[in-house]
Amino acid sequence: MNAQTGKSFASQVARQLRRAHRRINAKLNELSVAFVGDDRMRALHNQYMGIDSPTDVLTFELDHDSRGKVLCGEVVVCVPEAKRQAKLRGTRAQDEVLLYALHGMLHLCGFDDRTDASFKRMHAMEDRILTQLGVGQVFAHSNGKTTTRSRSRGKPT
Repeated sequence: MNAQTGKSFASQVARQLRRAHRRINAKLNELSVAFVGDDRMRALHNQYMGIDSPTDVLTFELDHDSRGKVLCGEVVVCVPEAKRQAKLRGTRAQDEVLLYALHGMLHLCGFDDRTDASFKRMHAMEDRILTQLGVGQVFAHSNGKTTTRSRSRGKPT
């Protein structure tokens, strides 16, 4: 993959994340999103999480306020993984990419998905925001049923 990896998704993701951010009461005031291929994601996942495989999204907290709230962060999205998942689940690749970017932004805004309850809460928030944005449910999209498939997501700090 090269710099073109996520070019076709960049403007839509930026626009939709700005709209999504307005729906969340969070201190996050700066966010960058990087679109990468499998090899780069595998390297990052291994470096920061010790897992030698690509993953869908990683988040990096870059700056905090005096109370520890994230002010600035980066989300890294694996475009080939989004395309594979979109094909498997019958969704559009652009919606899957947006889901990953939103998921990373929610992590930076204080959401977590480590317990069953927080997992359900976070993914319900994703689907609620995506529905409000006119995209509709992406994570829950699986033959009309909510999926509980576990996806490896990193949150290096």
